Amino acid sequence: MMTTVKAGRPTRRKALKLGVASALLPLVHIRTGRAAGKLSIGFWDHWVPTGNAVMQKQVEAWGQKNQVEVQADFITSNGNKNLLTIAAEAQAKTGHDVFAFPTWEIHNNVDNLEPMDDVMKELTGKYGSVNHVCEYLAKIKGHWMAVPTSSGTQYKGPCGRISLLKDPGGIDVQAMYPAKAEHTALSDKWTWDAHQAAAEACKKIGKPFGIGLGTTSDSVDCIGTLFAAFGAELVDKDGNITVKSDKVKQVLEFGQKMVKVLPDDAVSYDDASNNRALISGQSALIWNPPSAWAVAKRDAPQVAADSWSFPAPIGPAGRFEPYLPYFWGLWNFSKNKPAAKELIVYLMQRDNVQARCNEVAGYDVPPFDSMLDFKIWEEVEPPKGTVYNYPLRPFHKATPHIAALPAPPDIAVQIYNRGTMPTMLAKLKSGQSIDQVISWANDELEGFTR
Repeated sequence: MMTTVKAGRPTRRKALKLGVASALLPLVHIRTGRAAGKLSIGFWDHWVPTGNAVMQKQVEAWGQKNQVEVQADFITSNGNKNLLTIAAEAQAKTGHDVFAFPTWEIHNNVDNLEPMDDVMKELTGKYGSVNHVCEYLAKIKGHWMAVPTSSGTQYKGPCGRISLLKDPGGIDVQAMYPAKAEHTALSDKWTWDAHQAAAEACKKIGKPFGIGLGTTSDSVDCIGTLFAAFGAELVDKDGNITVKSDKVKQVLEFGQKMVKVLPDDAVSYDDASNNRALISGQSALIWNPPSAWAVAKRDAPQVAADSWSFPAPIGPAGRFEPYLPYFWGLWNFSKNKPAAKELIVYLMQRDNVQARCNEVAGYDVPPFDSMLDFKIWEEVEPPKGTVYNYPLRPFHKATPHIAALPAPPDIAVQIYNRGTMPTMLAKLKSGQSIDQVISWANDELEGFTR
């Protein structure tokens, strides 16, 4: 739902821009209280309705305390309405003061954003650093151009049926990843080969792993993590095309086995397909945040009570978890920048982050590791502890990852949006050889890097 958004007519998205304005403003002192004036902020419209309500309550409390009239709008991502609103405001140089930016949109809009180094200095000084994916996406030429937020930020690791993974899958996922701060020996055996063996066993009984090979986010995130686990980069950090490598061949050799046990319609999967597969009882495992589990809790409680979220498998290069952060950015044409920064600092205080996280059953993941001890992940049920291992924790020994990293973001966003990596596996599923797939990918990447 989009409510009272003050924006011009939507326009087509502008081309990707990566340069930061050369004349950055000096750091603004973050005051405490009595900001005064008016302020507007465009939030992501949370899929849990109470997520909007608790955010509205916090904004109103801050506004009353500081004598600021705050308009909070919740803007849906359905139909790309949030992206269209971002584009319209960037072109018109008017609209909200603060906006919620999805994963890649900081780089897309960097020329119109206010540096947030002062806000990040205050927050990291109090709560510690954020992970490297946040820096990759929002720290540009040494300057923070947006603040990582918890609202909408998610991990997208496996969520599996406890009973089916145990028999026929041969994996006791609750013993492997119990609902407590513990690294187990069983988790060290959770490899991509183990993932494949379980997938083969579940496929035989008509419960395949619901992993897609489409070009939408869920497919890209899962397959991007697989490539990372094999150390298979398509483009390196300097922008060099590296698809013709032994590691890419290695992951594609694994992919030839993997695609044989995926659903017959995997190539046509969109971001709702895997959710439907789990909720309907047709799949033993999907890769997704707890949204599928939450809907199952309402519509298929027997499925929800048999579901468990846990980290990704480990590969030759390590264990990587799909991670999609949201950011709060401040337009440089805002008329009340001091108040906007104060509000962001307030909303990112631990107590406020925790209150919002509690309200959405642990769906939102804070960007600070120091906040990963909220009790909500232990308490959510059924079964109790089902999402305890949803946010990555130090004892998981895993690395947050976004598909196409470490390629420069202007190239990575094209790899991501075009679904290059899942398309490579889709071509294997159609019968193409590894050499043919690599040749196709090389041609694609040359187009992205010109």
